Amino acid sequence: MIDGPFFVLVVAGVLGSGLMAGVFWAFSAFVMPGLAALPSAQGVAAMNAINAAAVRPAFMTVFTGSAVLSAMIAVVTFVVWPDEGKVELLLGSGVGSFGLTVAANVPRNDRLARLPTGAPEAAVYWPAYVREWTFWNHVRAGASAAATVVYVLALT
Repeated sequence: MIDGPFFVLVVAGVLGSGLMAGVFWAFSAFVMPGLAALPSAQGVAAMNAINAAAVRPAFMTVFTGSAVLSAMIAVVTFVVWPDEGKVELLLGSGVGSFGLTVAANVPRNDRLARLPTGAPEAAVYWPAYVREWTFWNHVRAGASAAATVVYVLALT
């Protein structure tokens, strides 16, 4: 049984990955469809504003904090090597969203930000951006949800 400070660490991992799953799910469920319904110039402007707002402490604390917690859980699991839950803890630490975000969503955000909002290039890129970004967002929502589930399983 996981207990003591390690238990608290894993519960924090559950909360962090669960919060991230919820944020990503919300984007997939209604934010991106809402933005996609706007004329491209408005959608590009709104998404660029959202991306700028995302790098503020409210989001970044949970986002990067979840990644740090996952790494800490993995390290502690290797050190402690508990009798129960080790496979789930290592899986939960490995399936998070940080790497997916850096590899798939951030480059698309950066490209979108470089395009002038009302330019024809932005209008041409916008539908591909929405499609690709949303696909990878579904993946990271699923990864965050999976991390949450396997961390919970490790505690049971």
